[in-house]
Amino acid sequence: MPRMPPPMREEDEFIVEPFTPACLALFRSGELRARADAARRALQACRLCPRRCGVNRHAGELGFCRTDACARVTSAFAHHGEEGCLRGSRGSGTIFFNRCNLQCVFCQNSDISQAAAGRPVTAQELAETMLALQGQGCHNINFVSPSHVLPQILEALVAAVAGGLSVPLVWNSGGYDGLEALALLDGVVDVYMPDFKFWEPETARRLALAADYPERAREALKEMHRQTGVLRCGRDGLARRGVLVRHLVMPGLCAESAAIFRWLAKELSPDTFVNVMAQYHPDNKVGLRDSGGGRLYPDIDRRITTEEYRQALAAAASAGLWRFAE
Repeated sequence: MPRMPPPMREEDEFIVEPFTPACLALFRSGELRARADAARRALQACRLCPRRCGVNRHAGELGFCRTDACARVTSAFAHHGEEGCLRGSRGSGTIFFNRCNLQCVFCQNSDISQAAAGRPVTAQELAETMLALQGQGCHNINFVSPSHVLPQILEALVAAVAGGLSVPLVWNSGGYDGLEALALLDGVVDVYMPDFKFWEPETARRLALAADYPERAREALKEMHRQTGVLRCGRDGLARRGVLVRHLVMPGLCAESAAIFRWLAKELSPDTFVNVMAQYHPDNKVGLRDSGGGRLYPDIDRRITTEEYRQALAAAASAGLWRFAE
């Protein structure tokens, strides 16, 4: 479907040039270290994400995310499959963490998000990974599924910035982020890239074990937008600061997609940068059968149709959104 022509804008409205990573100022003032220390203390009774489990992760207690005080990394590489404004010509420096604070039944990375995988890393090792990706020429450091390991990331960032880290930081989350955690990230993250998956609580409960996901995601995205605004890029077209929202179009959920797009345009901005994603396919628990032989999730046990994707794009445009990722 043809994209809607963008409204008239001042030429430099979405340009950030020159650019300095936000966390450098916090590092120089000592605030980045203070934030890292506060986050580590919070692990003694962890309530950083909306699950608010209250477990002592320093003592090895495991909450919903099944992660103790040590982050586990499953892979780190220059990713050339991300949005164009992130991957550029040299890739986005993605760091994939083990586990997640959601349990999406259709997760296409369930082997690393819902099972033990990867290797435990110290703060220094994680910092060295960031610096190695920067050294390879990656345009940014892209933390994938980071919500449950925020304290470990902040601690590593202190060492990484001290070692010369100077590229934008991308917070690539499922959108299930708590306001307490986002307060610790204020002035640290340059680009927020959350999902906004579901609009209806019952859908979120059934498909992600998080009935409060829609409400928490709305709170989180508002705070992310307050901190960084709409997405702005350098003159090279690479993301520098702001919010980029991902929405995965799913079978039979076009009405929820439309509601999400209307909310984004009204409550954040019509200038919100959005990736309307068409790559859904049945995975993980979708297709499994119950004891009686019936499919557990028959309504989403198929790919989306061309018409469903066309309707999603039309709904986004009708809501007033016009900045779409390629």
